[in-house]
Amino acid sequence: MPLDLGPVRRQAVLAALALRPGTLVSHEQLLDDVWGTQPPKSGRRVLPSYVYRLRKALDAEGAERSGSTIHSGREGYRFLIDGVRLDVAELTERVAVAQRARASGDLATAMDRFTEALALVRGEPLAGLSGPLMRSERQRLSQQLRTFQQERLECLVLLGRSADALDDLAALSASDQYDESLTALRMRALYGSGRQVAALSAYQDMCERLRGELGIDPGVELRRVHQAVLRRDDEQLLGPSVARSAALPAVPRPRRAVNELPGGTGHLIGRERELALLTEPSPPSFVSVVAVDGTAGVGKTALVLRAAHEVRSHYPDGCLFVDLRAHSTERQRLSPQRVLRRLLRSIGTADSEVPNDLDELTAAWRAATSSLRLLLVLDDALSTQQLRPLLPAGPGSKVIVAGRRRLAGLDADRRVTLEPLATGKAVSLLRHIVGEDRADREPEATHELVRLCDGLPLALRIAGTRLQTRSAWTLAYLVDRMAGDEHRLDELRAGDRSVEAAFRLSYDQLPPKQQRGFRTLGLSPTVEFDAVTSAAMLGTSFRDAEQILESLVDTSLLQQPRPGRYRFHDLVRVHARRFAEAAPAEAAAARTSAFRLYVDAGRISSDWGPGGFPTGPPSSGASFADWRDADRWLDACNEELVDVIGHAVGLGEVDYACWIAEALSDYFERRGRYHELRTALEIALAHADAATDRRMACALRNCMGLTNIYQGQYRQAHAWFSEALHLSRRCADQREEARALTGMGVSELSSGGAEQAVPHLTAAMELAQRLNDNWLTAMVLAVLGMLHHSQGRNEEALVCLADACTQAEKNGRPRMLSRALTCAADVRLALGHYGEAKSLLRRAADLLEQAGDILLHTLVLTRLGTAEQGEGNLSAAVALHRRALTQQEKLSPLNDPNCVRLEMHIRCRLGGTYSAAGSVATAREQFQTALALPGASAYPEEHALAIAGLKEC
Repeated sequence: MPLDLGPVRRQAVLAALALRPGTLVSHEQLLDDVWGTQPPKSGRRVLPSYVYRLRKALDAEGAERSGSTIHSGREGYRFLIDGVRLDVAELTERVAVAQRARASGDLATAMDRFTEALALVRGEPLAGLSGPLMRSERQRLSQQLRTFQQERLECLVLLGRSADALDDLAALSASDQYDESLTALRMRALYGSGRQVAALSAYQDMCERLRGELGIDPGVELRRVHQAVLRRDDEQLLGPSVARSAALPAVPRPRRAVNELPGGTGHLIGRERELALLTEPSPPSFVSVVAVDGTAGVGKTALVLRAAHEVRSHYPDGCLFVDLRAHSTERQRLSPQRVLRRLLRSIGTADSEVPNDLDELTAAWRAATSSLRLLLVLDDALSTQQLRPLLPAGPGSKVIVAGRRRLAGLDADRRVTLEPLATGKAVSLLRHIVGEDRADREPEATHELVRLCDGLPLALRIAGTRLQTRSAWTLAYLVDRMAGDEHRLDELRAGDRSVEAAFRLSYDQLPPKQQRGFRTLGLSPTVEFDAVTSAAMLGTSFRDAEQILESLVDTSLLQQPRPGRYRFHDLVRVHARRFAEAAPAEAAAARTSAFRLYVDAGRISSDWGPGGFPTGPPSSGASFADWRDADRWLDACNEELVDVIGHAVGLGEVDYACWIAEALSDYFERRGRYHELRTALEIALAHADAATDRRMACALRNCMGLTNIYQGQYRQAHAWFSEALHLSRRCADQREEARALTGMGVSELSSGGAEQAVPHLTAAMELAQRLNDNWLTAMVLAVLGMLHHSQGRNEEALVCLADACTQAEKNGRPRMLSRALTCAADVRLALGHYGEAKSLLRRAADLLEQAGDILLHTLVLTRLGTAEQGEGNLSAAVALHRRALTQQEKLSPLNDPNCVRLEMHIRCRLGGTYSAAGSVATAREQFQTALALPGASAYPEEHALAIAGLKEC
């Protein structure tokens, strides 16, 4: 229900926090976001009263302050998102689903998802809220919504519903009379509604506006649409599906013929796209074959029967149906001979004329059907060999084949792989089965039941049947009974129907190698996996693993969401794990191999190199050619890496959870994925005391300290390093002691305590050299070099940094070497040695581009710009600063706290270059933009540079 949040300023404070969920927002940042250049006279003292009232409104009655939705600290406030759904996040998620559906060609689903997403928004975003952040976010969200509305309307046009799109298009076009893309889409909708003249008039109106008011001609896209309207190019304007249906002649009413199609098998929901493909008219010159495949229980039979009923009037000589019983437990599988005899009798061949031999039966069937136009539905097919003799010969006939296997040997005109229902359609099906009133009384339980059934129609129908036959049960009660994978499949059985039995039939037909692959891959620590993971878990070669994966895809036991990536349907994975748990030794070995793979990938990818990890499993080195290969593999894992650590903890594999978190820390930092980095370390740290590897307690604290360093949180970093130092000395671990000392030195130096940093760094250097740790030695030398530079001892700094480069080259990883090179270049820039600085920076830029480190690469580019300016190459300097700004835009302001500071830094350098070139107005614009960035005042060094630059202008 709506909450009373009080005055708009208080609402704006909440919005400023909620727009950065989980992120610490400083007091100064909040004041900047909400009050801008006119902060309250009481300054930051006004914020606690606002937050107090917000907590009263948001938190449950009697909630402890520690459990509040808004967490406070000395540095600022944090909006905690556990259990909280933000509409902007949900909007983004739903639109992403819609866009994926559209990209896959599922326009009907895409349109539905866009509609649902846009229904979340009522009126103008952040309406009535003031402040710089609210204004910028309001503008950004409004533009996003216009884009989403336009994508939805294009789906309507491509679905042949142009008339439905016109009203909304007219309203959008009126709000921006110069938007050519909207005019192009409106022209297509007008044309699709049979209004070609109106479409041409819309083009003429836009041309007159653009030329008369702006003095420009229409763009390429609008001109292309205009030409298509003139040519009446249906396919370009309306898409191939609408164009084909418009071109088809009406089908005459058929003669009376045999019809063996069974009646409907239930309410069909959410299959509009697939039904449209199956019911497209067949070419009259040959036999059309359409193949439908999908996992057990996904609704293949219901779909093909609905399609057959819709098109049967197009086949005057008969509609035939045969259940081939490939997965029947009660009836024997039908041989091709038996099916052919039955088919011949169905079209009127006398029993005395039906031969016995398969070849003779096939010839007789083809001869008998050569002049007929038939519809033949073959359900539950097993193989291409089973089907080939059954195909009729009459031109214009159509065969619809359904089965769990993807029959690659079958020459099909179209193939449809049926996937589980999307959430909205699955909810609609469940509401239809149990009754809308009953489902709507428990909306949360309805959605949870749909999730547990994972959109599988068979599971939804069984769950619905159980609720139909047990009127005393609530949906929440059934959800509770299905909680946990061990109970879910047990509850999905009713009468003679069972989800598990359906899956078991598919498994039983697999050869032994595929059976082992099926049950083993059910243990994957991530939802998606690839052939590298599979090879490790199965102990096979990459090629053998890939063949097993593809064979499981062909049997519809495995899905392939994109090339090279595989996943199980949720319920199929539960089934696979049941089989795996029946062989505990095999399961344990597979799980260990999977975890070792992630340890290997992280350590090989890490800038430390495998030698920087003295404990844990030794690297096999077989899965990845080098650090680049490991990087690519981790990139493909996307957002599931943290799940691997949680999975290991859940299985009691605490050591692997810690090893993986430590190994991935450098990868996460390099990619700017700080939220995942912190989450991974927090999960592992919570269990580190239970690890048998005693190094982990201090190693993970060192990693957490480094995370704080990268995010500019030096006080917190110092605390983590202090804990790590204490633990490392207690267990006599000199490597972790050296890392802790280095971290303490960096945090002291970064906080302005150069003198306090010296003893820590000196002690760290002794230990690093004693351990022969090239990476750590290079790091300490680089920090010492910058310490000397900060104290004006540039010669000492250059000696340290030269030694750092030497040590980094021994390490062989690009990032440590690029750091040392960049630090050495900074000293040379300060000394005015621009040519030497350029040489160092170019080498560093090449290394960082290879490593994919966007943040450091951006910093190096803007330093190169400064070096070019120092040599008088002002145009080259501007180009490099501009390139750095483009790179900086790839960073996420939510993930990377340095994003705003970095942009200010680059703009100040760019402003200085423009000023040196005499472009004072352009320089002033850069300094003003830097000062106008959200939270600019939180960075005093860059803020002062921008102010000084403005004064010089």
